Amino acid sequence: MPTYTLNINGNDHTVTVQDGNMPLLWVLRDIVGLTGTKYGCGIEVCGACSVMVNGQRELSCDFDVSSAVGKRIVTIEGLSADRSHPAQQAWIENQVPQCGYCQSGMLVTVAAAMNAGHHGNQIASELRNLCVCGTYQRIKQAIQKL
Repeated sequence: MPTYTLNINGNDHTVTVQDGNMPLLWVLRDIVGLTGTKYGCGIEVCGACSVMVNGQRELSCDFDVSSAVGKRIVTIEGLSADRSHPAQQAWIENQVPQCGYCQSGMLVTVAAAMNAGHHGNQIASELRNLCVCGTYQRIKQAIQKL
């Protein structure tokens, strides 16, 4: 079985998987134990599985583990240990989450947009993640502060 070393949230993790085509999502959740990244649709639509790879948003449900080697992966757990990232602060101040299931993917997506130097409406136009609870108004309010 193939073995890969992945840099996740600043730490190297060596993982052994059955197949290099295994989605990064399952490696993060089932092998590494980082369950903040969620499985939503599995077809690259909802964004619940969003992570950052080299600072850019990727959908981990369709990102092969073999493609992640040599890259910096950041999950919601690595965004900030104390919820001090500006996106997390904006989410807290605007009481964005209801159930919270989709929020880790949204926050990572917003953080990736911020990494690209985007603000406010630019971020809002890039955020295509789905929220079943429908907290979009609070999400928009939070994003306007970034």
